[in-house]
Amino acid sequence: MLPVIIIVIVVIPILVLAFRAATRSKAVGEHPVPEDDRTIERTEQEFADAEAYQEQWREEEKQHPKNTIL
Repeated sequence: MLPVIIIVIVVIPILVLAFRAATRSKAVGEHPVPEDDRTIERTEQEFADAEAYQEQWREEEKQHPKNTIL
């Protein structure tokens, strides 16, 4: 009888709290903060810069093959 009382008093409230916390965090994630035009432009510029650097890196890699131990 004692284990049943412990389950009712301890485990069930913990499960309820965990469920409420999970639904609350899910609800927050479903509504992202809207971005303004300046932020969107900065993000797009960062992606463009990264892609340009990647192309530069590939060209340099073609000129200088990977260093190998052998």
